[in-house]
Amino acid sequence: MELGIGIIGGGYMGKAHSVAMAAVGAVFDTRLRPRLEMICASTPESAERYRRAFGFARATHDWSALVNDPAVEAIVIASPQETHRAIAEAAFALGKPVFCEKPLGASLEDSRAMVSAAETSGAPNMVGFNYIRTPASQYARQLISEGAIGNVTWFRGEHTEDFLSDPTAPANWRTTGMANGTMGDLAPHMINAALALLGPIDKLIAEVETVHSERPGGAVTNDDHAQMMCRFANGAMGQMYFSRIATGRKMGYAYEITGTKGAIRFDQEDQNALWLYRADGPDATRGFTKILTGPAHPDYLPFCQGPGHGTGYQDQIIIEARDFLHAIDSGRPVWPTFRDGMEVNRVIAAALASDADKTWKDLSAF
Repeated sequence: MELGIGIIGGGYMGKAHSVAMAAVGAVFDTRLRPRLEMICASTPESAERYRRAFGFARATHDWSALVNDPAVEAIVIASPQETHRAIAEAAFALGKPVFCEKPLGASLEDSRAMVSAAETSGAPNMVGFNYIRTPASQYARQLISEGAIGNVTWFRGEHTEDFLSDPTAPANWRTTGMANGTMGDLAPHMINAALALLGPIDKLIAEVETVHSERPGGAVTNDDHAQMMCRFANGAMGQMYFSRIATGRKMGYAYEITGTKGAIRFDQEDQNALWLYRADGPDATRGFTKILTGPAHPDYLPFCQGPGHGTGYQDQIIIEARDFLHAIDSGRPVWPTFRDGMEVNRVIAAALASDADKTWKDLSAF
């Protein structure tokens, strides 16, 4: 059965979602088959360019025209954070399913309003946290839930990249507005991973810093890196670090998890491998084992039959598309919903408040 898809935004993520919607039916043999109905961009010229490049039937530079078009039956929001709330509220008012790129809203207030609109409408909703959907990270969640490493006692996570590590790099859209800083751009992914792997955070203390406050072309009005200590509801300690100035790091989405019976390590720069330590057997044979993902791991086989051959970034987006279609087809929520996305915004709000007065913050206050 066909489903008319409208995508708002044709840039980096707009292209990724367009390719995913074009491929997901063939990869996962979904009952719902996306039809690329309409794409929206900031100008008529760019919208038409994306339409031709990605294979959409129609194009527009007016997101409200896309949302209100009866042939558009489900909407993907891949536009800047400050646009998310208005688009989502308009779509939910019409009862249309919405997939929204992270972060859910440009602020916690926006996120709460978007959750309210989603739950009032009852329409399927999801937030785009793609990295947690690699077969390796899905397997890590499975191992933890099965008790393979015992009771988790410690978590360390980072999302580190170096695209602004050069202080002479000019100011651009990423250096203006808190929603585009490290806490709005990179931190949500690792916070989402922490919540997915260990569960809710009870309290935290954080520092948020702008290292390069001036760049050629203008002042920097948001953060370059941040660190956080936290205590999870399950009692585990946690540490997280986020940076866009981590020289040498290209896709440093990485975590270490220690339990009473073992440990897990993962690094997105080697996304098809998971390191697992089990505290059993003779001491002489103990050590971390490198597990190469393959058909035995979640969501790997639809892409490739060969163990160790690997999946890539675009495949994560295709898995998200499958999940969104499943939510629409089944009428049942699929993680992460808008409410799950709001939980990430709550952690970010608490971290920013903690940085402001240098104290621990209880998440219950946010």
